[in-house]
Amino acid sequence: MTEARTRPGERAGDRPARRRAERPGGSASAGGPLAGVRVVELAGIGPAPFAAMLLGDLGADVVRVDRPGGSRLGVDPAHDVTNRNKRSVVADLKSEEGVRLVLDLAARADVLLEGNRPGVAERLGVGPAACHARNPRLVYGRMTGWGQDGPLAPRAGHDIGYIAVAGALGMIGPGDGPPAIPANLLGDYAGGSLYLVTGVLAALHHARATGTGQVVDAAVVDGVAHLGAMIRGMVAAGGWQDRRGANLLDGGCPYYAVYETADGGWMAVGALEPAFYAEFVRLLGLPEDAPDRGDLGRWDELRTLIAARFASRTRREWTEVFEGSDACTAPVLSLAEAAAHPHLAARGTFAGTGGITQPAPAPRFSATPGALRRPPALPGAHTAEVARDWDLPVCVPGAATPTPLVERAGDRLP
Repeated sequence: MTEARTRPGERAGDRPARRRAERPGGSASAGGPLAGVRVVELAGIGPAPFAAMLLGDLGADVVRVDRPGGSRLGVDPAHDVTNRNKRSVVADLKSEEGVRLVLDLAARADVLLEGNRPGVAERLGVGPAACHARNPRLVYGRMTGWGQDGPLAPRAGHDIGYIAVAGALGMIGPGDGPPAIPANLLGDYAGGSLYLVTGVLAALHHARATGTGQVVDAAVVDGVAHLGAMIRGMVAAGGWQDRRGANLLDGGCPYYAVYETADGGWMAVGALEPAFYAEFVRLLGLPEDAPDRGDLGRWDELRTLIAARFASRTRREWTEVFEGSDACTAPVLSLAEAAAHPHLAARGTFAGTGGITQPAPAPRFSATPGALRRPPALPGAHTAEVARDWDLPVCVPGAATPTPLVERAGDRLP
């Protein structure tokens, strides 16, 4: 394909905005609220791919630039859910051709996401300066654990270390045991991906209003620290002790805790408000002389009584007891059980798509619902298609394009 020509009176940097207006199906109602937004993702692992998936779920046209040889994650690309709603091209960024492809994509994109260590993208020739020289409106999103500066910025790391240093890991778990590891949900995805998406969308709004792009520095340590705002306030007010297992929301409170049942299952209790606690006590069958919930000195005694009651029946039996009540008590479910839960099934929270049980797009929109439009992108499967749709100057033949897979967020599991 040939390079698109600039119209009379139009600067070269204006072309991405013109192309957005001319894209087929570019209205916000087609496929989600971000329909018409173009995103380039430089392949990596962890929070950046999840952020790109979220943008794709919301309707953005996401092109993932995969490395030759595939992902370092070791997961079959056909089952990597974080690559859904994307298209893939393959480029060797250590070659001139690969760098040129990324810069050509950046020139036509609204957003670029990368998750390399600080300085790597610059050394490869695809850093913010190089991309903004081609497209001043570009939002350049950078996802790291430690951030772009600071003593630890060049060091390797993973979720567990980031949340440890940010103070979050030390808050989770029993007071008389080691901190509990919350998978990589709290750091990579809550403190990382979601803050990257928030920053990108805010910067995109600014770019559309002013014509000027910018760099978004999203660091897991910053996001996780920010998530602790309420608890930091409680510490300052004297309402939270700086040790785990001793507070209202960390398992220290006997009516905000998890209890084992007779069959080895678990029930989660969150009966904080007095009315909900009264319902919990009634359904659990605590004796009338049970310690008062406000008597902190007898919390251990109250916890022992609650534990004994839960240990007298199975998880299924207790689930039936609390079903339909306002006791704020629920069974602790496995991944497989959660997908089949009646409430989540009724809402279509999970989708059985392409043989994979996966979360449906979230959040939900009344006028522009997100959709599962494509299965996980196989590396390089969309080279020719992307070259055509993005009007790239060079078209390299690619593999056959997978059949589009359309499933609305509200569709239920089969």
